[in-house]
Amino acid sequence: MARLHLFHTNDFHGKLTDEKAAILKAHIERLAAGEPYVLLDAGDAVSAGNLGFNPLGEPLLARMSALGYDAMTMGNRETHPSLAVVRTKLSKAGFPVLCANGYAKNAAGNVPFLPSVLLERGGRRIGVFGVTVPMATPQKVDAALWDNLFAPPIETAKQLAAELRPQCDLLIALTHIGIAQDRKLAEAVPELDLLIGGHTHVVLEQPEVVNGVPIVQAGSHARYLGHVIFEDGNVTGELISL
Repeated sequence: MARLHLFHTNDFHGKLTDEKAAILKAHIERLAAGEPYVLLDAGDAVSAGNLGFNPLGEPLLARMSALGYDAMTMGNRETHPSLAVVRTKLSKAGFPVLCANGYAKNAAGNVPFLPSVLLERGGRRIGVFGVTVPMATPQKVDAALWDNLFAPPIETAKQLAAELRPQCDLLIALTHIGIAQDRKLAEAVPELDLLIGGHTHVVLEQPEVVNGVPIVQAGSHARYLGHVIFEDGNVTGELISL
């Protein structure tokens, strides 16, 4: 089976400029060299705060769309108490935005994100699901102010992984819950082939393996591009400076 490249980013916080995007694209073209690849982001791409938003949408998501991102997970900066605002925030994303543990409080299914996506590259079926930090839960005092709430991410991941595993050759968790929770997720869901994290801005030069699951995270603010290679049952990873 062909070698598969997986490129990952996280926590841009609006710092993916046109110049940085051009550098990122050049690295992908050089490293993949015509071989199949997937490009994913682990959230907090936009510069708006949790309660802020650009009424015209987020230009950075259009830039990511032009780069050919396959999916991203919701970060806390992509969330908002109003689902209408969340839709505006995500409106320029020309790729699936994932958040399996997010749900609409009063209109089931009426959310601008998906739990997972199934990709096909190089003869492989690749299942990708996303979970994010629970910004609002039924137990929180401000839950009444939110249109959408969040289930526990690790429990959600366990349930979804069990559903997706039979459908795919590679199963990837795309998370925005922080490195400590990523380690707990890897302990709870050993059937994962890779966990791509965000939120804590950790710079992992090489994958950190927990319970057999490689965990990767690429710092923040468009400083690095993560590069993982799947080949002959082996997983290797590195960070590329942008």
